[in-house]
Amino acid sequence: MLIDSHCHLQFTEFRADRTQVLERAWQAGLTAIVVVGTDVEASRQAVALAESDDRLFASVGCHPHSAAALDEAGRKALRHLASSPKAVAIGEIGLDFYRNLSPPDDQRAVFEEILHLAGELGLPVVIHSRQAEEETFAILSRWARQVRRAEGGPLGVLHCFSGDLSLALRYHELGFLISIAGNVTYPNAGRLATVAAGLPPDFMLVETDAPYLTPQSMRPQHNEPSFLTETVARIAELRGQSPREVGERTAANAAALFRLPQGVGPTAARQGRNP
Repeated sequence: MLIDSHCHLQFTEFRADRTQVLERAWQAGLTAIVVVGTDVEASRQAVALAESDDRLFASVGCHPHSAAALDEAGRKALRHLASSPKAVAIGEIGLDFYRNLSPPDDQRAVFEEILHLAGELGLPVVIHSRQAEEETFAILSRWARQVRRAEGGPLGVLHCFSGDLSLALRYHELGFLISIAGNVTYPNAGRLATVAAGLPPDFMLVETDAPYLTPQSMRPQHNEPSFLTETVARIAELRGQSPREVGERTAANAAALFRLPQGVGPTAARQGRNP
C-alpha cells in the first residue's frame, strides 16, 4: 500500500495522458493520491480531480510564489474550495526566499493568513519552505501553540523537506510530519538521506511532487505517482527495512494526517473530518 502525499496531477504536463498516469499509479500499488493546489485555479482543478475519483484527494492553497497575486476574491474562493468533502488539507503554503517570486512581506502575510484559515477549518497544513527554514519554523511554532488537532493528531507536513535531521526532529516535537521526495535517490542527497534514515517512522510521509523531482533512474522524464516505488525503495535501503514496511508505514501516516477513509479505494466512503 502506497500513498503519494503530494503531487500536481492538475498541471499541464499531465493534460495529454492523465488517465494513463493514474492507471500506472494504481497498478504500481498506490491506493490514494493527494493533489495539491498552488494558487486559486490550481486548487480549483485539484478539487475537481479529487471529486472525479474516490482515490484522489485535494489540498487547497497558495504557494509563496503566488502570494502577491492573492486578492480578496481569491481568498473567498480558497475558503469555498476548502469546504469540499474531498479537500483534506490546506496547502501548499509557506515561504520561498530562494526565488522570491513574491515579495517576502507578501509571503509572510499570506502564509499567516492561510494558517489561520486552516486552524479555523480544522484542517492540516502542507508547508513549502525553501531557504527560509528558521523563519518558517518560528511562524509554525506560534501557530502550533494556538491550534490543536483532534485526538492529538499531527498539525501538518513539511513537504519535500530540505532541512537537516536536527530541524526535522524539531518539527517532530512541534507536531509536524516530514515528507521525503524523489530527490532522496540523487547522488548528492547526503543530508536528505540522513533525514530519511534517522526520522522516527511514525513521522514520515513519501511524495513525488510530480511532475517535479523525478527519481534518479527515471530522469529526465517528468515525474508521476507510479515512480514513488523508487523513492520508497531507496528509503527502505537507507533504513534497513523492506519497501513494503516503508510503504505501509508512510501510507498509514498519510491516512492519519489527512483523515482518509479506511482502506482507500474506488468504493471507499469518505469519513467525517470535523475536529
